[in-house]
Order: sequence, then C-alpha cells, then structure tokens
Amino acid sequence: MGLGLSFSSLQDTTKTQNKFSEKILKNHLKGKIAIIIISIQILFCLTFGIIGYFFTKVGFLKELSMGVIVFGLGMFGFLKTSIDIFENHRVDKN
Repeated sequence: MGLGLSFSSLQDTTKTQNKFSEKILKNHLKGKIAIIIISIQILFCLTFGIIGYFFTKVGFLKELSMGVIVFGLGMFGFLKTSIDIFENHRVDKN
C-alpha cells in the first residue's frame, strides 16, 4: 500500500482528480489544513511503526510494524503531490 501511495507522486499536478479535492485545495486555509492532516498521519504511522518494530518481541507484530513504516514512507510521495497541487490551484496566488 505504501508503494502504491508513493506512485501517486507521478500524477499530473496541474489537474485535480475530483471536485472534492479541487474545492479543498483551491481554498488557502482548507489546503493548509489538509496538508497538516497528511503530515500528522505520516508522523503517526512512522512513530507507531518504529515503536512497534523496536519494542515488540512477537514476530507478526514486527512484520505489521514494518508494513506501517513502509506505509508512512509511501505517504511522503502523497504529501509532495498534495503540496504541488495546492501550489498550482491556489486562488489567492498572484
């Protein structure tokens, strides 16, 4: 899943995928809030993945934690794409 999310950075940032994301990313305040929420999700995934990986002895929890870490790292591509789309579609940009 993390690998699939990282491929989202390959999309065209001059276009939005749907009207909902266009409505959010055109508004300056809503766009910043969306980017902050994505950043918090990345921090949450990486934190709990690293805690689970280093502080558990159970085998399947280590594997699950590694998956959560990869998911968090994959979300960095999604964050980069969101920031680019936000910069391209802002209404208040001169």
